Order: sequence, then structure tokens, then C-alpha cells
Amino acid sequence: MIGIPLRFKTAVALVLLGLLTLLAGIGQKTFWAPAETVTATASAGEAAPLTVIDQKLRTLEGGTVSIKVEGEGSFLLAAGRPDDVDAWVGKTAHNTVTGLSEDKKSLQVEHTGGEASAPSPAGSDLWVSTEKASGELDYTWSAPADGEWSLLLAADGKKPAPSSISMTFPNDTSTPWAVPLMVLGGLLILAGGALLVLKPKAGAPRDGESSGNGTPGNGGDNQGSPFARRARAKAAAKAGDRSSSARLSVVVAATTAAVLAGTAAAAQASTSSAPASTTTTPTTGASDAAKASGTPVVLDAQFRRILEQVASATDAGDAAKDAKKLAARVAGTELEVRTQNYKIRSRVASYDARMPVRSTKLLTTVVTDKREWPRSVLAVTQGEGNVVPQLLTLVQESPRENYKLVGTSPLQPGTTFPAIVRGGTESLAAGDKSGLLYSGQEALAGLADRLTKSSSTFKSKLVEGESSPYIADTLSYQADIVKDGVDGKFTFSHKVDPKSTVVFRTEDGGALVLGHLNFNFDGTPKADGDKLSIGNDAAVLAGGKETTTGMVLKFAESVAVYVPPADSKDPMKLVAATRGLVDASFK
Repeated sequence: MIGIPLRFKTAVALVLLGLLTLLAGIGQKTFWAPAETVTATASAGEAAPLTVIDQKLRTLEGGTVSIKVEGEGSFLLAAGRPDDVDAWVGKTAHNTVTGLSEDKKSLQVEHTGGEASAPSPAGSDLWVSTEKASGELDYTWSAPADGEWSLLLAADGKKPAPSSISMTFPNDTSTPWAVPLMVLGGLLILAGGALLVLKPKAGAPRDGESSGNGTPGNGGDNQGSPFARRARAKAAAKAGDRSSSARLSVVVAATTAAVLAGTAAAAQASTSSAPASTTTTPTTGASDAAKASGTPVVLDAQFRRILEQVASATDAGDAAKDAKKLAARVAGTELEVRTQNYKIRSRVASYDARMPVRSTKLLTTVVTDKREWPRSVLAVTQGEGNVVPQLLTLVQESPRENYKLVGTSPLQPGTTFPAIVRGGTESLAAGDKSGLLYSGQEALAGLADRLTKSSSTFKSKLVEGESSPYIADTLSYQADIVKDGVDGKFTFSHKVDPKSTVVFRTEDGGALVLGHLNFNFDGTPKADGDKLSIGNDAAVLAGGKETTTGMVLKFAESVAVYVPPADSKDPMKLVAATRGLVDASFK
């Protein structure tokens, strides 16, 4: 009877320990479970007109990040590539939200001194998306495309940007000890129950002991007495209790060790898969990933938005014949040509308008992956009023300027637009001939020579597609002037505007070269008293129709040439071309 209290106490202890262990495991899954999210706030620091939220925060904890911003009046939250955001901020004083504190309760903010104000970031072409708010904004931060994205927060560029910022991140809700603890608790409870129910097995008689029928054994005399048998039975029962308790203790210990070993392994695996740190290093420059090849300077949605604004501004200017309406979205050669076109058309009703710029029926786009400025992109459209597809060249001169239309030229009717990689293609310098039959500079110089002289050495090296008229028409126009102008001496020249050359790599390893040529038409009377006459269109710009001293007409030509790869035997091809009168004067 001595072993029963020992087994009872051991069983009760195991059951209680099991219940506590089981409760601990269940608690980790229920009332002790970690929160699904954590919210960190930015402390009020030094005021600045701009606030940048570093791209690392979007993926710092995995999952979706929610942002809450509170401020006075209206403000803007814009999303853009990290290098674009940095370039737009420039030297302006700003705050940067760089990371999380160790306890994940605070946002780390760094202040950078600089200029006290900046233009309003609203309406910038750099942003892939913007959110406007008044007083309060709840924003779900998701990536609009592959790659890294930062956020810019501002009021109007002059007032301080909102400083009340909180960010809610997904929290690590894993509980690696929960299931092992529940399993271990269950095993301990079972072990305690088994100890209460199971009884120890009685020991077998030794040699020479009585078999229980009262007959003395080989040992004789007192070993077979009733008193001796009772003493031996008590000893055997006590030994059996101790043996059973010992065996059960060994089983429980082994099971506990195995479960704890598995639990430790699970916990270690969980820990190794968790983020190594919750802090980030502040960024001081543009993102290397954004600079990598293949990252387009604009996404499709951005491009369409930009093109719509360009088309809208151009349409307004064309309708009103007012160049001031073009200023926001048209520049360079195209602004010059349309300005003079409006002037002539206001006096000469029969003068042809420039081909309209349309954003509808966008046939293709060409976007560079060159992250530096100026940046150039192309669009081929054919909307209402476009008899043939039209090639549009848009340029962004600097981060804080928007894209502007600098050239329009209809595709030559018999020419196919070359295939160019979508989503970011390589841009080459004008003099770069790598992998090409000619550099962009050489290609345009060859076209200029071909348009100037009918006997040009580029006659066989630069051809038009079937039914493409531009080269032939230009040479014919010049020849007719010389033939019909019996009273004058005439010369013609086509020269490349070196600043306008843009080169994009095509899928076959060749290139599409775009640029502007300055086409000058010079006339001088052959003898004293001879007069030269000019057309009504040129007369508007020159201030008269006749001259005895000579005249100069200037045209701007927008052109595009396809250059084959270096190992090709094919000639270059004129893809698009047009010209517009920009000046006329008497000597």
C-alpha cells in the first residue's frame, strides 16, 4: 500500500502540468495571439514643404501597407519611381520617412535642409498616380507596376507638408510554440491518467520459494512458513510499484524531450524565416533598381494621360489659331511651325493647317529606359483628321518640366514602322554607331545630303518605301524652282539641327533616328532690275510679294529614318517626314 500514494501524487502532478501546458498553447492561438497589424506614427519634427516616404517601407514587413495623413487644408500624395521623386525634390528642404523603430511604434524621420519652397507637384508627368485630399487622407500603398516606388507628400510647395503621418503594417502573427505546447500538454495529461489506471504486475516466486500450496521448497525449514511468504509478497509488490513508476517516468521524460526538441526546431525555423530587422537605412540618392536597364520612364497609363493633355492643348491652339494656348504642351520646332502656320492662316484662308494631333487610336508607343534628362518618347496615332498615321515626338527637358510635343510627321505611305521593344528600349547618343550601319548623326546627315542633291552618294543608301513621296517631291520642287525662275539664281540646303537628334534601338538591332533639318531656299535676281516673286504664304512673313534684292525662305523639316544593324546589306529607309514654313525675308 506504500506505492499507491506515490503514484497518485505523480499522476496528479502530470495532469496539472499538462493542463497548464495545454492552456499555454491554446492561449497563444487565442487571447495571447499577437495583433494582425502594427501602427507606427511619425513624431512632429522640423517643418518642410515636402515629405518623401522611402520605397523600402512598402515591403518592409510584407503585405499591404496603409497610410493615414492628417493636415490643414488641401494636400497631395504622389507615387513615382524613387529616382524621379529624388530628382523632382532636388535641392528643396524636405523630410524623409526612412524606416521603423525597433519596437515598431514609431516612424523614423530624417530632415534635409535646402531651399524653402518648390513648385506645386500637382500635375507633374513624373507621377504614375496622385491622391488629392483636404484635411485627411487614407491611402493603401500598392505598387502600380514592377519595381520600386516612393511617395511624395506636399501642400502647394510653399506651405509645410502635413506632418501627422501614421502607417499600418502587417504584423508577424506566427505562434511556433502553440501547437507543440498543446501536443505536449495532451501527452502529459494522458501520462498522468495512465499512471492512475494502470497497476504494477506482481513479482514471480524465486527458486526455492513456495509455489503457494504450503509445501516447503528445496531450501526446507522456515522459508515456506506463512510469515516468510507474506514478507516476500509485500517486498515484491513494493518493488513492482517502484519499477512501474520508474518505467513511466522514463517514457514521459523521453516523450517530453522529443516534443521539446521538435518545438525548438519549429521555433528556430519560424525565427529564421522572419525579417532580420525592422529598421532601414536612410536613402540619400536615386534607386539603383530604377536606374537599371529595362525600367521605362513612363507607364502606359502615364503615357496616355500625357498624350491626352498634349492633344487637348494642341487642339485648343489650332482651333483658336492662338500659339499661347500651345505653350504648356508644345515646344521647339513644332511650336515654331504651328505659330507661323496660325499667322499665315489668319491672312490666307487657303493655306493648309498642320495635321491635327490626336490621342485616340494610339497605334504604338516608344518609351526609353534612359533615366537621365532630357527624356524622349514617341507615339504613333491615327485619329480624326490623320489621313495616315502620325509620328509624335515628346521631350521632357528636366524633372520639374512636363513632356512637350517637339515634332510631328506623317508616316510615309509605303513604309512600315519598325518593331521596337515595348516597356523600355535603349536610347543611343547621336554619334553612337555601336551595332549600326550608321550612327544617328550620320543617318540624318545622309538624308540632308540626299534632299539637297539629286546626285547624292546616299541615293542608293537611303530609299523610300513604295509610294513614299517625300524625297522625290522635295527634289522635284527644287528643280521646278530653278527651271521656272529664269530671273533668279537659286540654291537649296538641308542641314541637321544637331540638338534634335534622338535614337531608339529597334528589335532587330537596328535603330530609329528622329530629328529636324533646317531647309533653306535662297534666291537672288540675276541682273539689276530683275524681280523675284514669292507666294502669298511667304509674303505674310516677309511683308511683301516681290523683291529686287533677293529673298530667303526657311522651312523646318521633321523626319525619321530607320538604320539597319551593322551586318545588314539593306539600305536605310525614310519612315516619316514633313516640313513647315517658319520664316521668309528679303535681303
